[in-house]
Amino acid sequence: ADIPVIPDLEEVQEEDLAMQVAAPPSVQVNRVLTYHDLDKDLMKYAAFQTLDGEVDLKLLTKILAPEHELREDDVSWDWNHLFTEVSSELVTEWDLGQPERED
Repeated sequence: ADIPVIPDLEEVQEEDLAMQVAAPPSVQVNRVLTYHDLDKDLMKYAAFQTLDGEVDLKLLTKILAPEHELREDDVSWDWNHLFTEVSSELVTEWDLGQPERED
């Protein structure tokens, strides 16, 4: 009764789920908010004007700099140029800090 049985090829094909591909999940794509939208929401909702119900952020939200003032252009750095520039500034500062010696 305990004799091993070799399965038929048809049975193996039915059980082989590794070759099947699952359907991708459907996800609702939400719109990404812009900085302008976030700024409007920050001023509109009182929940964003306090932190943990204890810290008042109203003053901070009034003086935050707008996005266009914070944006900077990307500048590529050249290691040799940067090293030369920083080292020359350091040497200049060192020379100005040293009193003139009279020999």
